Amino acid sequence: MGICISVVSSEIHEADDCHHENVVFLAENIASLGIQGLGSLYTKQGSKGLNQDAAILYQDYGIEGGAFCGVFDGHGKNGHLVSNMVRNRLPSLLLNQKNALEKIRTPADDKSFQHQVAKTDIKLIPNKDFLNWQQACIGAFKVLDKEIMLQENLDCSTSGTTAVVVVRQSEDLVIANLGDSRAVLGTMTENGIKAVQLTTDLKPGLPNEAERIRNCNGRVLALKGEPHIQRVWLPHEDSPGLAMSRAFGDFLLKNHGIIAVPDVFHHHLTPDDQFIVLATDGVWDVLNNNQVASIVMEAESEQEAAKAVVEAATASWKKKFPSPKVDDCTVVCLFFHKKQKPS
Repeated sequence: MGICISVVSSEIHEADDCHHENVVFLAENIASLGIQGLGSLYTKQGSKGLNQDAAILYQDYGIEGGAFCGVFDGHGKNGHLVSNMVRNRLPSLLLNQKNALEKIRTPADDKSFQHQVAKTDIKLIPNKDFLNWQQACIGAFKVLDKEIMLQENLDCSTSGTTAVVVVRQSEDLVIANLGDSRAVLGTMTENGIKAVQLTTDLKPGLPNEAERIRNCNGRVLALKGEPHIQRVWLPHEDSPGLAMSRAFGDFLLKNHGIIAVPDVFHHHLTPDDQFIVLATDGVWDVLNNNQVASIVMEAESEQEAAKAVVEAATASWKKKFPSPKVDDCTVVCLFFHKKQKPS
């Protein structure tokens, strides 16, 4: 596991001194490296072999003080290649889509938005900028999924990755989710830190997800030995048994209800919001939202927060499961204020 610092403009490059670089910190300019203390990334390989997780924290993304962070949980034979490709390609692709939408927005679009505002409580509708980000996310995910499909010598018929990303622009967050990784906000209350889950784990057991899959002739069934895990199967074959309902890749199931369309949400930051945590399901399978929020809040520093969560998850895996079963665990923490030292 290596954390690498790079200075980039639009493309992410591998650093020579990193071995199997799963997580990467990026800055748009040298000055941004000074605020690396407001975020941290950490990953730890599980017991299944190659670590298929990837993660990124990109400072000064889009605007000065902006950020892009994401975690990607690969699965299948080539899952590690897909998760790394998505991590490397998505930031620039998303920003390009957003900038293109800004250029083609017409006065008619603005008039339509103003008409919507006039008819609706302004607090209940997102601003124009979010609508552009939402459209950019959906478009970028679609383009990237096609790019993965067109890769030569990369079989992604039963390989793919989740993606949960957060874009910070000033005091607004845009959250896009595909699969069962998760984003959780830590917000301060009178009783201490509180976890607010910002995404839904998109799994086949959710009624709406199962309905879409079955409408496309996919099957949603659990194995006898794992009755709590719903999986997606081909119409007439007991394969591949995917345990999520949306993903990049997994093209064998793309005609049977598995989609690469993300759920996209908006959150306007308040003074009480302290941080956001993105993590792969290896963390959420053994720690709940409030446990993770407490670990982050009690960490010695921003730089130590992600590692503290991963280490706690790894220890919980070993405690809860008697067999040497540990999933890959990856965490990104992004703080909105300088962390106060714990008393």
